[in-house]
Amino acid sequence: MRFVFSILFTFIIISSSAQEFKLSVSINSQRLEGTDQRVFQTLRTAMNEFLNQQNWTNYQFQQQERIEGTLMITLSERVASDEFKGRVNLILRRPVFNTNYNSVLFNWVDRDFHFKYVEHQPLEFQDGTHTSNLTSLLAFYAYLFLGLDGDSFSRFGGTPFYEKAMSVVNAAQNAPEKGWKSFESQRNRYWIMENLLNGSYAPIREAMYVYHRRGLDMMADNLEMGRLAITESLELLQRAHRSRPGLFIMQLVMEAKREELVNIFSQASEMDKPRVVNILKELEPAQASTYEKILQARQ
Repeated sequence: MRFVFSILFTFIIISSSAQEFKLSVSINSQRLEGTDQRVFQTLRTAMNEFLNQQNWTNYQFQQQERIEGTLMITLSERVASDEFKGRVNLILRRPVFNTNYNSVLFNWVDRDFHFKYVEHQPLEFQDGTHTSNLTSLLAFYAYLFLGLDGDSFSRFGGTPFYEKAMSVVNAAQNAPEKGWKSFESQRNRYWIMENLLNGSYAPIREAMYVYHRRGLDMMADNLEMGRLAITESLELLQRAHRSRPGLFIMQLVMEAKREELVNIFSQASEMDKPRVVNILKELEPAQASTYEKILQARQ
């Protein structure tokens, strides 16, 4: 297991068989009538190979350490013979030490999944350039996933990967496709990276380390100490929320963790529950009824 991600900063040269990802790609093209479905089978294979069979870092990942997640693509429009629009549901998971449990790190639907693809066209990407929206999208999420995973194992361990993801965003500023520019929306790829790299919001990233490394990873050995660390991580999120309410990255964090938090604190002591629930309601007022389930649960 990766334990503390900073161990990897010894810059061990990666072998050709030690890719970082074990991601699953699916494509739903049922809404595109009259389209040869074989092209999407070829595309799915190409995307899986692009993400899983190349080296994204110089770090050594063992087979069992490869980062798991899914990209579920739903295509809604064929703009031209080689151009498609749709959305992608992205889910990133992280193993929890000494358990068979995987915790969700990221769960978001990108509704600006717009790309061109010709069957059997090679998917190529080079850092700092934007030659294809498809490969820029895939590279962006690869670096984002590495960063989120890194932050969960080491304090601010994801920074070099977030910087790589931001370089993808910067290279795409002249792209006609949506999702890359600050003025298009407050909920897009640009703002994910701006929030993650903005030092003013560092408590959110600190919280992700405390939550996972000192919280979830400790719960198999000491349930109460792990739960206490998760409470500490919520206090860090509360601090960030009070400084800047409504941050997009905060919304993404809570979307990924909401169900897990209810499960964790439903088993907490009756003395501790109200304090935690008050923090959660402050972070997500619209989900107050969801967090009330913690108070209603009985040990």
